[in-house]
Amino acid sequence: MIGFATVGTNDLQRAIAYYDALFADLRIVKLIELPGIAGWGRDWDQPMFGVVTPANGKAASAGNGAIVGFGQSTRAQVIDLHTRAIRIGGSNAGDPQVRGQDGSQAFFAGYIRDPDGNKLCFFCIGPGEGHQGS
Repeated sequence: MIGFATVGTNDLQRAIAYYDALFADLRIVKLIELPGIAGWGRDWDQPMFGVVTPANGKAASAGNGAIVGFGQSTRAQVIDLHTRAIRIGGSNAGDPQVRGQDGSQAFFAGYIRDPDGNKLCFFCIGPGEGHQGS
């Protein structure tokens, strides 16, 4: 299982402010902040998401094809998080919509890029509202 995922940043303080605002009211808190890294999660025994300045001293860049996904319980939560992410400084990389379906299990997802260009996905899986996501 995944223990943590990180994305790079060239401006750690801007990234911290962005993710503090994005995760507000989601029971996701900043668990660690050290020189060059900050990480958020629900608890230390669950997966963590972080932003880091590259250890090699070179500029951070968004990975082509790299996406960090944040599972939500409902489509409304996906839409709300996607909207918030853009409102606080991200950019739209794909409106929330059904992007694939296998029987009754629909993948409903919206994509954004954070201020450093990292691609994030907010998604839920299920037949519609009220179904538990990942």
